[in-house]
Amino acid sequence: MLIDKPVGWTSHDVVAVVRRQLGLRAVGHAGTLDPFATGLLVVLVGRATRLARFIESAAKHYDAVVRFGTATDTDDATGATVASAEVAEWPSGDAVDAALAAMIGRHEQRPPAYSAKHVGGARSYALARAGRPVVLEPVPVDVHRLTRRDWTPPDLTIEAVVGPGTYLRAIARDLGTRLDLPAHCAALRRTAIGPFRVEEGIDPRLVGPESVRPAAAMVSHLPQQRLDADGCREVGFGRTVSADTDAEGPAALLADDGRLVAVATRAVDGRWQPVVVLEPAA
Repeated sequence: MLIDKPVGWTSHDVVAVVRRQLGLRAVGHAGTLDPFATGLLVVLVGRATRLARFIESAAKHYDAVVRFGTATDTDDATGATVASAEVAEWPSGDAVDAALAAMIGRHEQRPPAYSAKHVGGARSYALARAGRPVVLEPVPVDVHRLTRRDWTPPDLTIEAVVGPGTYLRAIARDLGTRLDLPAHCAALRRTAIGPFRVEEGIDPRLVGPESVRPAAAMVSHLPQQRLDADGCREVGFGRTVSADTDAEGPAALLADDGRLVAVATRAVDGRWQPVVVLEPAA
């Protein structure tokens, strides 16, 4: 299902409410959204929770407000101010556009200290809250698009399209560095994940059985192949099946009626090897 997460909620808060609303324990989400942020959170139930990685790998779209002049320890508006600057003359729109353009593509990004990254068995944010913040190692991220929508100092509104593992808070922080100004992410809204749009999302408090989408709909962005009854049975046993598409995978393997049987990747011999089976053979 698609949720429009309210501000102030953690992603786990959403999962907890959905569990209560549906009376189900097997509920998870694909792609954490920070409490200060709003927008699209994909929630999965039952066996479909195993599909999370195939959704998390899709491109994510955001609207964000970068506020210049102050930096915070969390790189967002919830943190304590760690740097500030009196600005006599703000950067021009052209300078802002150039800084945005320089951040597009694959590059190394240092995750915020307040993040879910693991450090020696603990979450980075837990260490930071305990007064032991760590400087995390940079990781490669993909930034597909950064577009200026409005520049009314001190606030810059941008549209961003990024790959998995990219922090918009870090983009805000690093954009400030490029413009020689402290900066943080003042507001953030996720507007899309792959083919899913926030306009389709619902308030988590309104979730009901009718909110649950078929598993096949949650991987509609993957290449698809239909299987006959024999193929479904083979896949149900975890066996490979022949491929009728040149797609590299992963791919959604569907029954004739459109049910999702499994998600598969290419085996060495070019056949589909199931990696997540939603309908095991009896």
